[in-house]
Amino acid sequence: MEFYLTRRNMLALASAGAISLASPLTAQDTPLRLAFIPQENPDKLLGDIEAITRWLSEQIGVPVEGFVTIDHAAAVEALRNGDADVSFMGALPFVLAEAEIGAVPLLSEVYRGASSYTGRIFVRRNSGIETLADLRGRDIAFADPISESGYLYPLSEFVKAGLIEGPGAAEKFFGRVFFAGGYQQAMQAMAEGLVDAAGASQYADLLLTPQQQAEVTWLVESAPIPSHLVIARPELDAALQARFVDVMLKLNEPKHRDKLSYLYGPDGYVRADGTAYEGVRDMAKKYGLLR
Repeated sequence: MEFYLTRRNMLALASAGAISLASPLTAQDTPLRLAFIPQENPDKLLGDIEAITRWLSEQIGVPVEGFVTIDHAAAVEALRNGDADVSFMGALPFVLAEAEIGAVPLLSEVYRGASSYTGRIFVRRNSGIETLADLRGRDIAFADPISESGYLYPLSEFVKAGLIEGPGAAEKFFGRVFFAGGYQQAMQAMAEGLVDAAGASQYADLLLTPQQQAEVTWLVESAPIPSHLVIARPELDAALQARFVDVMLKLNEPKHRDKLSYLYGPDGYVRADGTAYEGVRDMAKKYGLLR
């Protein structure tokens, strides 16, 4: 049985007004709307959104607004219905959004010098859990049901080990399966003993306190996963889309790099290559998420 621990009272936060540039876009009253996923502390994220949308508005020359969605699925839906123009999300929700609504990949994150990362299964060091098999009948928290590093890739390690057949059979192996709403929420649930394990990004332990980090470890690591992306709805004005990408790439410059901390803390961004996500598409097809 699946239980949701996500905080559902996260509200939209909007900021910014148009400021003219040397070569501005045509003035517009309709804001550029950015959807953010709640993979870290929502209170911090709301403050980060206020700061980055203000800067983006100044650089692009149009109003920019940002809001936090409940989860990845809500971000895809916001793109579908026009409530969002651009969204920050992981590889799995991107390939689903690409198939469902024709979402366009704009930028990929670079993190710790790499364009890929992994998912891991984390446990407390004093739990007595040493192998995946030890989690039979135990409770586990994942980040999101359409997260690659926070669900599908870590879960696939149980499939490789012959412990489950796939996502649909997970509840037969575990005691209870929780979807916590983000990396930090899943990790906190595990670290505080609310569940026995957490499936999350390889870097998710960095969202814990230093004391908690010392008290957790990981059992297995997934295959490499292409980095998170910034994507757009297909109807977004091409000139505005291009200007947004150009401004986001400015974050790679030394004088702007401090602002990366407002966007989940990557090392920088590169233009996205949709072909790099073919392995994620294959994984999604394998488990029935894509046809």
